[in-house]
Amino acid sequence: MSTPTFTLNNGVEMPALGFGVFQTPPDETLTAVASALEVGYRHIDTAAAYGNEREVGEALRRSGVERSEVFVETKVWISDYGYDETLHAFDKSAGKLGVEQLDLLILHQALPGEFDLTLAAYRALEQLLADGRVRAIGVSNFMPDHLTRLLDATSVVPAVNQIEVHPYFRQSELLAVDAEHGILSQAWSPIGGITFYRDGSHGSTLEDAVIGEIATAHDRTPAQVMLRWHLQQGRQAIPKSVTPSRIAENFAVFDFELTDAELAAIDALDTGVRGGPEPEQVTRAAFGREIPEA
Repeated sequence: MSTPTFTLNNGVEMPALGFGVFQTPPDETLTAVASALEVGYRHIDTAAAYGNEREVGEALRRSGVERSEVFVETKVWISDYGYDETLHAFDKSAGKLGVEQLDLLILHQALPGEFDLTLAAYRALEQLLADGRVRAIGVSNFMPDHLTRLLDATSVVPAVNQIEVHPYFRQSELLAVDAEHGILSQAWSPIGGITFYRDGSHGSTLEDAVIGEIATAHDRTPAQVMLRWHLQQGRQAIPKSVTPSRIAENFAVFDFELTDAELAAIDALDTGVRGGPEPEQVTRAAFGREIPEA
């Protein structure tokens, strides 16, 4: 079956559901991406900082799926911010992925303490877009004030803002700001991920009673319900797994619908507690790492 799509603000079509490889070890990435492509995913999301772009590219080549049929997205890490540095970051990522053109290239963090570097990096993305080396550009983990600063200083509105969104952390204000500017919100950790709520105070979204009740009503799993919640509210989502059965389960979300009341019930689970790093606290000193050459 063909995957439903979202139309980005520059007219490019992006699959409504992607497959993520965050925290997937390189030696497991190839088989995970192969499973995803076999199931029907046609969007793969990786990043320079994940250290598995090379394996994503190898899986794409081995799959037999035409390159034009797969939407490939990756991210520039903060260590490579700056105009010339970001142009070179494209070369490194494209080389590892084995592609000449990226479908979507985004900045991985706002780096607010050195935003001049962020702006220079984004201007490099604008140049890559103008040169046809990427089909769309965007950002990740940008908060409303970061978007304002970016929009005031650049000419291309980001097509995507990839952010942490799940039932326990909805980021409603940020979602509204993205929508106001025609930026598609892309949810990472869309089902709450194992990396979050390390203190255990909120438990797991997969065991939430409200989500479980909705899942039972539709004869679906909690994960499928959460992914459907994203899609029906106009967000692209990027679930990840290395288990073939879960990879397939996460893709089977296009043949049922949640009611308005069910969507609202999931919205009401928001705790306002972020699971990932605070965007303001991401600095090159604390999070910088060298991204190897292709």
